Amino acid sequence: MNKETRQERRERRQRKKREKMPQHGKSLARVYRDAILKRLRGKPK
Repeated sequence: MNKETRQERRERRQRKKREKMPQHGKSLARVYRDAILKRLRGKPK
């Protein structure tokens, strides 16, 4: 029977969390960019 240490379990969880990140980062970048563009376009001179 293969017993995992707490550290090994923790590392596996962290790795899963990191794999999810990039997708989230891209959509977040788009949200920021849209907000900036909207602000620039919305200002009459």
